[in-house]
Amino acid sequence: MFNLRVAVAHFGWCPVTRLLPVPDEPRLLATVRLTGAPSRAATGHRDGLYEAIRRRHSSRLPFSAKPLPAPLRAELAEAARREGALLTFPAADERDHLLRVTAEAERRNRADPDRGAESRRWVHRDGDEPADVGLPQAVLGPQDSYERLPMRDFTAQRHTDRLPSQPFETDPMIALLTTEHDRRTDWLRAGQALEHALLAATVRGLRTSLLHQPLEWPDLRQALSPTPGRDGHAQMLIRLGYGPEGPATPRHAPHTLFEAPEDRQDD
Repeated sequence: MFNLRVAVAHFGWCPVTRLLPVPDEPRLLATVRLTGAPSRAATGHRDGLYEAIRRRHSSRLPFSAKPLPAPLRAELAEAARREGALLTFPAADERDHLLRVTAEAERRNRADPDRGAESRRWVHRDGDEPADVGLPQAVLGPQDSYERLPMRDFTAQRHTDRLPSQPFETDPMIALLTTEHDRRTDWLRAGQALEHALLAATVRGLRTSLLHQPLEWPDLRQALSPTPGRDGHAQMLIRLGYGPEGPATPRHAPHTLFEAPEDRQDD
């Protein structure tokens, strides 16, 4: 959705967006109407976001120890704010709490046979035909040999000694994305805020990966908030830093994501 808005502005139009515009059509998440020429103030986009769309992908490799400058953290927070979400960079003690919650979620995922089987279905075996969904083996990345960063084990092997490992950064930078409420519109705003921040990070040469495991367990998701129920709803944890780009992941073909108006009328 956010990528569409960026592309519309790049090609000389101003996107006017409505979220959940038809209550009787829950599958219609949003509409985008093209109006006159955009201005940077109207779109809220910095330069370079369109070019970053193709380059942005997760890197599950170790990052360097280079810290993120405060102005860059502020820029990413502002990108999320423009989409109606809050992006914060917790201090060390709170960050460690978030990582412990994530580690518990990863432990649960590995121990759950159904979740493990589902996860493995999305991993391509060597020699599989290329697909526009799922994850090739090359992008899975290693585990943290320090056992500080709970990276997702998409193979769900449940035996860390069987997984390749490397030392990851000892002082990781973690950002927490939250929304004030937790309605369907907030989920859509959170998704756009996440993409805005990720594209801005890509423009600035940052690498990112998502620690989404605790979002899959309601009690652990609630535990991500410092004071649950009073300071917003956690929508995503993001790991950021400087390091290798990592292999790219497949992308859906455009025609699988958009529905032309005439097609909708024929349904």
